[in-house]
Amino acid sequence: MIPVDDLIALVRAYNPQTNEALIRAAYDFGREMHEGQFRRSGEAYFSHPVSVAAILTQQNLDDATIVTALLHDTIEDTKASYNEITTRFGADIADLVDGVTKLTNLQLSSTETKQAENFRKLFMAMSKDLRVILVKLADRLHNMRTIKAMRPEKQVQKARETMDIYAPLAGRMGMQWMREELEDLAFKVLNPEARNSIIRRFVTLRGETGDVIERITGDMRKELDAAGLNAQVLGRAKKPYSIWRKMEEKGQGFSRLSDIYGFRVIAGAEDECYRVLGVIHRRWRSVPGRFKDYISQPKSNGYRSIHTTVSGRDGKRVEVQIRTREMHEVAEAGVAAHWSYRDGEPAENRFAVDPARWIATLSEQFQSEEDHEDFLEAVKLEMYADKVFCFTPKGDVVKLPRGATPIDFAFAIHTRIGSACVGAKVDGMRVPLWTRIKNGQSVEIITAEGQDPQATWLDIATTGKAKTAIRRALREMDRERFIRLGRELARSGFEHVGKKATDKALETAARKLSLPDGDEVLARLGSAQLRVASVVEALYPELVDTPEGEAVRRDRAVIGLEQGQSFNRATCCQPLPGERIVGITWRGRGVVVHAIDCASLSHFDDQPERWVDLHWHSGRHAAIYPVTLDITLANDPGVLGRICTLIGEQKANISDLNFMDRKPDFYRIWVDAELRDAEHLHTLTSALEAEADVAALTRRRTIEESPPGAPGAPREGEAVGL
Repeated sequence: MIPVDDLIALVRAYNPQTNEALIRAAYDFGREMHEGQFRRSGEAYFSHPVSVAAILTQQNLDDATIVTALLHDTIEDTKASYNEITTRFGADIADLVDGVTKLTNLQLSSTETKQAENFRKLFMAMSKDLRVILVKLADRLHNMRTIKAMRPEKQVQKARETMDIYAPLAGRMGMQWMREELEDLAFKVLNPEARNSIIRRFVTLRGETGDVIERITGDMRKELDAAGLNAQVLGRAKKPYSIWRKMEEKGQGFSRLSDIYGFRVIAGAEDECYRVLGVIHRRWRSVPGRFKDYISQPKSNGYRSIHTTVSGRDGKRVEVQIRTREMHEVAEAGVAAHWSYRDGEPAENRFAVDPARWIATLSEQFQSEEDHEDFLEAVKLEMYADKVFCFTPKGDVVKLPRGATPIDFAFAIHTRIGSACVGAKVDGMRVPLWTRIKNGQSVEIITAEGQDPQATWLDIATTGKAKTAIRRALREMDRERFIRLGRELARSGFEHVGKKATDKALETAARKLSLPDGDEVLARLGSAQLRVASVVEALYPELVDTPEGEAVRRDRAVIGLEQGQSFNRATCCQPLPGERIVGITWRGRGVVVHAIDCASLSHFDDQPERWVDLHWHSGRHAAIYPVTLDITLANDPGVLGRICTLIGEQKANISDLNFMDRKPDFYRIWVDAELRDAEHLHTLTSALEAEADVAALTRRRTIEESPPGAPGAPREGEAVGL
């Protein structure tokens, strides 16, 4: 464990004015609180917070962040409280420690919905003070460095979480060195064979070619000195995971991969960066399409540098990054450069991005997402994005992720332009909407009034913003369709009890059902999320029909079950009271009831031990058993309304309705009608078949796949128990 004096020395190296007493007090308090606690490796637990603090000193961070690192586990793992830390170290540090604690408690590797919600909380925590995530990233880095002490299954879970969330987040914040180390540590756990193979290849390559890095850096220094440029040249081999990812993306073996070395040239001033570029391109041949100028077009996290790839010795490609010292500091620290210190004062770096503005820009892209899955997709798309720069016809620059299409470009300009897009021109040429935009291209969007987003655009768009806008527009269009259908269903249901489905009645029903407004009631009716009977009952409970005499209870509807057994009606044959039935047992799922003539029963011929002799309880049953009717109707005005009315007149409730096929003269629908028994079904079908507008009518039954899987989820009112 690093002694307190050594830790203070690390901070004093870049901040001679550091509050030594504050750091010493935090060190002593943390060690006291963690006394008697040990890590899985057997080390004293407090060695972990000290190591996290040491990692943060490498980024020249302020005293508050260093103290937070020392205390970051005290609220969660010791008897220390938020109030005690506030009293001892101040509200600022207490809030930072509390923020790290909340991030630690997020289970980011859980289910998709939970993960999306945790991402929301993560961004909320980041928006309050970005130093919280800096401590958390350093915490994760040290945990990954010492991950061998954990159980194998825990190692895999943490490594996957690191690869999916923390590594790309570090990269998005501009801390590329941390991203690379986190990825490599996770790669070591998730695919050790591949990593070891790449390392062996490197050893072999070095034995065959010698120290390539030293030779190329020497060549570059010689050329720069000859041009009178005083610049620092640094070279390194790329990390195993970075090489493996390139091999996967390009489908190439190690021997065919060329750009496995990277070099950085640190120039004295911005104009010298371009002079260095000229010297390198004159000496070595540049590779077409591998040039990026992030000095004239910086990344949103403040990153500035010139990237170029050239053919070096023996035709080997090498990547060269050219930047100034200030740019290099931002490239190493990313957004964290805002808190960096130099000689006891906050470092004045004109390229460091304002963290508040950066996180606000990032968060506003996600805050409009209502759906958990959409939000998660938008976050990951943004986190992993590799930007390209293109131009509007007026010359304005638009940043998009690599692989973006004109659809993404249109929505990046404005949602209204994206929604009305009918075509695009790239560099003056008309192109399909699925065309991939390249760096430096000029894009013009062609719009038309009355155009709406198409569902196929979801497969074309790549940005979270475009996908969100498209989904929202599609949901609104679906909502309008559901409202129209719901209005027809409501009219039929209300007329059945002698009432009218007026706007006022629907608004009143919405209040009673705790829904926003009448349109929401109609939308839910049309999408089968709400039953007409429920709406009518909310307003006129005294008018809802009740059977004469006491109806058979749903949990007593089937006779022949053992005590405690539950049953579900099979969705393939939808048996009704009055029909002969048989049960099939399922381990942990009770009994599934089939009609005796159900074709799916043939799957169980060789399993007689699973068959149960059942029959329906005699007596009057409630109309709660859905049966699907396949109806072909004339495509004339008012026909659907009349059919819905007729079904209601037969005291059957429509629980779902789907349009299966539309033709100019006929359309086919599936109607789920809730019935009492087989006699009720016969009465309803007789009435429907008597209608001139009904061209065909059948009771829809299906055959389960062979062998059948676990029984499907029961519909509302179907799952019952004794």
